[in-house]
Amino acid sequence: ARDPLRGRLGAQVARSSGEGAVRRWRGLAEVPHDWGRRAVTIGVFDGVHRGDRAVLASVVGSARAANLAPVVVTFDPHPLEVVRPGSHPALLSTVEHRLDLLAETGLAATLVLPFTVELSRLSAPEFVRQVLVDVLHAGHVTVGSNFRFGHKAAGTVELLEQLGADYGFGVTGLELVPADPAIPTGPGDPEPVSSTRIRAAVAGGDVAEAAAGLGRPHRVEGTVVEGDRRGRELGYPTANLQPTRHAAIPADGVYAGWLVVGGQPLPAAISIGTNPTFDGSQRRVEAYVLDRDDLELYGRKVAIDFADRLRETVKFDSVADLLEQMSADVAQTRELVG
Repeated sequence: ARDPLRGRLGAQVARSSGEGAVRRWRGLAEVPHDWGRRAVTIGVFDGVHRGDRAVLASVVGSARAANLAPVVVTFDPHPLEVVRPGSHPALLSTVEHRLDLLAETGLAATLVLPFTVELSRLSAPEFVRQVLVDVLHAGHVTVGSNFRFGHKAAGTVELLEQLGADYGFGVTGLELVPADPAIPTGPGDPEPVSSTRIRAAVAGGDVAEAAAGLGRPHRVEGTVVEGDRRGRELGYPTANLQPTRHAAIPADGVYAGWLVVGGQPLPAAISIGTNPTFDGSQRRVEAYVLDRDDLELYGRKVAIDFADRLRETVKFDSVADLLEQMSADVAQTRELVG
């Protein structure tokens, strides 16, 4: 019978860095058959945090030791968006940013599986056969110790080991990386680094804790759209960001960070909120690039990287009071990231 997963076509995209570029496959039909056996890891990898990177480093290491090509399998959209619509988490990275981050880890290729109802209904043994064995020709599989897979997440690392023995591939289940880097890795660590923990930090405005878990600043991407132009009138022209769908937006407040334009990070003071001093009602993400009033950004795709939170959002009694505080915010931002 025809395998419905292999019928899903997608464009294969290679990074433009030339020789040695990480190959990108969207769907099983794009995976070549002439690569031999592969070392594989599987997961959503939203944010590609420190725990993810430990798994990725292990799979790359095992690949080199066994002369295998290291490959990661990830999913789009987030599985919860399909399994329980409306319950999907805020996303720590866009798919393209995730793939860029994965490409930095020494992989040979990334496979983005379209997560569909059809895929969600595959049993754990069916997923192993159709994806890991028939298409990826896995020689070794590395996952975190809490890895679950297959219909209703019934598959465990123990089952994966049993299936690996049947199909001839090895399995490594890694202990989770602790959220506090000072705590040594080992069984029973109470607070492992996780996307859930990082999302909670972002939602609470603790972007410094989020950065500690991610191993880099939390990023929000989007397109610059027209706002009220009030910032320019006040002497602080801002880029008003329309974030990507489901992006994890930090809590309302003022932050220090960077506006990233064309890959270049520009020190910026960032405001998230409804502009209560002007009785605003629309929540906005705005960035003032320090000492720059010459940027033409409307319609451009940019990113905001968050370094630290400066303060909560406040409704000021007068514009003069607001301007005084904005001057202090800019000065503090300059100290932190300028």
